[in-house]
Amino acid sequence: MCLAVPGKIIDIYGQEPMEKMAKVDFGGIIKEINISFIPEAKTGDYCIVHTGFALSLLDEEEAKKVFEEFDSLNKDNLI
Repeated sequence: MCLAVPGKIIDIYGQEPMEKMAKVDFGGIIKEINISFIPEAKTGDYCIVHTGFALSLLDEEEAKKVFEEFDSLNKDNLI
């Protein structure tokens, strides 16, 4: 099973439309992510990421709900 997970954009770089990249924070783990599919993204936004690509933006409230659910699953040893 594959999951798309939320992360917070902390830096954006790259000028070419199909090479626009960001550093995204996943609860302390920083990864480089391609954000070409969400050109409107800006630093501080939350995004949904799957296989190294940001697929959509997510508001902060919804991102926090997802993080809380992951924490709950982790406490129950389900992930």
